[in-house]
Amino acid sequence: MTTAPLLPLNDGTDLPAIALGTYKLNGPDGVSAMTSAIRQGYRLLDTAFSYENEGAVGRAVRDSGVPRDELVLTSKVPGRHQEYEATIRTVHEGLYRAGLDRWDLYLVHWPNPGRGLFVECFQALVDLQKDGLIRTVGVSNFLPEHLEAVAEATGVMPAVNQIELHPYFPQTDALEAHARLGVLTEAWSPIGRANACLAEPAVQAAAAAHGVTPVQVVLRWHTQRGVVPLPRSSNPGRQHENLDVFGFTLSDDEVAAITALGRPDGRLKGQDPAVYEEM
Repeated sequence: MTTAPLLPLNDGTDLPAIALGTYKLNGPDGVSAMTSAIRQGYRLLDTAFSYENEGAVGRAVRDSGVPRDELVLTSKVPGRHQEYEATIRTVHEGLYRAGLDRWDLYLVHWPNPGRGLFVECFQALVDLQKDGLIRTVGVSNFLPEHLEAVAEATGVMPAVNQIELHPYFPQTDALEAHARLGVLTEAWSPIGRANACLAEPAVQAAAAAHGVTPVQVVLRWHTQRGVVPLPRSSNPGRQHENLDVFGFTLSDDEVAAITALGRPDGRLKGQDPAVYEEM
């Protein structure tokens, strides 16, 4: 069984260096996929209220046979529930669905700046953390100015910001800002659109040099940049491959070559957090 190293967070807790993304892992098949991943060594699972599979996550935890305290379970509050009291209800409802007594990491899913509610939403998470229902509070898809706004208003800097990040959209400026603010970066869509980056010569050359797959190269590129990638797979073989990326090290030149694949149009269409409004 492979396990990921742990990375320190700004609140004194730790986070595994790779996660299982669970988007579209629903129902019995989703439970089976997540159970497989946990048994193979995944200890960080990422879901969201909007994924409608918090119950499946909880069932997979129980079916896996792995002690609950060994797992780090993440969920997120959707934009439609960002008012303070709605956030409180959403976190409770997710725990009821999952059959859990706490979330290990809970995120504001999108800032939705046009609504102006992300600060009170984050405050609700901070208050739930004080009540013991959330271990670590964080955000997703926030820009640096959003991070600074919630920290100034609540006195708590988010421990995590989960953002779109892949070779075509390497987010170098965001990583620098997160490092300055003491925020750990998680990467959703870590391989990018339709896996297109896997055919790039820089990725192919690194895979050949290290005797690994292109996917493993990209995931290792993330981890060496201090980013926690969230690959999603229901296939046990690919789950194992995605987790098994800590036995080799890319050179600085290989990391730089993959980072250089960034494109001006690299972001997935319609996902700019400065304007996007999530329901």
